[in-house]
Amino acid sequence: MAINKSDVFPEEVQALAALAKAMGHPARIAILQTLAQKQSCICGEIVEVMPLSQATVSQHLKALKEAGLIKGEVEGVKSCYCLNVEYLEKMSPLLHQFISNILTPTCC
Repeated sequence: MAINKSDVFPEEVQALAALAKAMGHPARIAILQTLAQKQSCICGEIVEVMPLSQATVSQHLKALKEAGLIKGEVEGVKSCYCLNVEYLEKMSPLLHQFISNILTPTCC
């Protein structure tokens, strides 16, 4: 049986890994871009602009919501989604610092 040892890494590293995993599909990036362009909650429009089935878009929305990147409310048969700005603002400095650290030349 495999053992998950992700908890032995610092909290920031785990958070960045979760962010990367949640954004690890082009459809999820496109959904985030769509939500950012609208700058408001979107109900149903996401499926209209994605070249994917409603069920597939729903799976991607679920993954983004579970990761904290978006917020969503279900009102009857209608679901509305928007960016989780607070989470994105929290993650932005961590991601920036990570990229700055790995871009610092140390060899070659």
